[in-house]
Amino acid sequence: MSLVVYVAAAVLATAALLLVPAGPRLLPRTPLTTSTCVAVALGACCFACSAPATLAAVNELTGVPNFGAPLTYSTISAYSASLLVLLINWRGGPPGEVRRMVSRIIAAYGLLIVAIIVLFALADAPVERLRDLDTYYARTPYMREMISLYLIGHAVCAVIMIVVCLRWSRTVGGLLRTGLRLIMWGLVLDVAGFELTKITAVAARWAGGDLDWLSTSVAPPVVSLGALVCSLGFVLPRLLPAARGHWDSAKDCRELRPLWEEVKAVTTAPKPSPAWWQLPKSRLQMLELAIHDALLQLVPAFDLGLGRRVLACATSRGHAPDEARVISEAAMVVGAAEEARSPAPVPHDAGVERDGRDRYPLPATSGTKELVRLAQALALLPHFHESRATVR
Repeated sequence: MSLVVYVAAAVLATAALLLVPAGPRLLPRTPLTTSTCVAVALGACCFACSAPATLAAVNELTGVPNFGAPLTYSTISAYSASLLVLLINWRGGPPGEVRRMVSRIIAAYGLLIVAIIVLFALADAPVERLRDLDTYYARTPYMREMISLYLIGHAVCAVIMIVVCLRWSRTVGGLLRTGLRLIMWGLVLDVAGFELTKITAVAARWAGGDLDWLSTSVAPPVVSLGALVCSLGFVLPRLLPAARGHWDSAKDCRELRPLWEEVKAVTTAPKPSPAWWQLPKSRLQMLELAIHDALLQLVPAFDLGLGRRVLACATSRGHAPDEARVISEAAMVVGAAEEARSPAPVPHDAGVERDGRDRYPLPATSGTKELVRLAQALALLPHFHESRATVR
């Protein structure tokens, strides 16, 4: 059982680290991001605390039999509060109203945690139980109330979340709707696999029966699955857009490599050398900056005669005017880069401003998309080899 619980805790902790505002800046530092991180991290703590191995270690460290029980129940209550706070921040609204609702949730579950601790202190629970404490002490004074309180607190949170997510998901679409549906189904698993099984097992003890297997064998794996699905619903709408952006940036970096290979010999161009841990967006920014600087150095050496010949040829072959212009600019970039690598006299109609006339402007590469188009045009240049020939 400990292995299953620890795996769930590790997955949730990983999700929290991906979202943490102090780490890679995939997301801005906002109340929504912070509450998401806190909720997912507390979910991981719940699983870590509830593992039998952890309970045994906590009990031995404190010297108090079953001290791990109020610790786990308090963490579950804090997790329930964090889910409600996250939902409030997610839905948004007037800042004052949001703050009041968050304060009420924190106050209510804070009192619940205090009550759990007080009831445990009043109870007599000398026998250590690592797997079946809920049912073993179901009829013990104060322990009975403590167990009932934490189950009720978590059930109230789960039911509210299910109802709100169901209603909200009917009014939105896209990733937000997917995330809300995942949260809802994760909480349904939580209610069915944790709340109902625990309550049924405890009620059976109250009635003199024995259904402990529901609490010890059914609840842990089902609630682990439910928490993972629920956390995926919270994380997916927050991480996927950023992950998609980095995926696109990595693709653009690959597309721009041929263009960089052509112009990197320009001595004044900075050589992009990002560290291995830098995200694709940072790598793309460095590469774009280097290419722009290189183009600034190459424009004065553009062969306008070559550009006109390639432009005419591309137009005659059916390319759209804008596409033909990009192809002609790619040809001039290649020609200027070749000249920069091996300087020689310039007998052609160069774009250098000698008498205030005929200076070619910087290619229209203000954005990533334009640079990528220029890089892609390089692959078309072999088809215009004859047009590129110049008399030297």
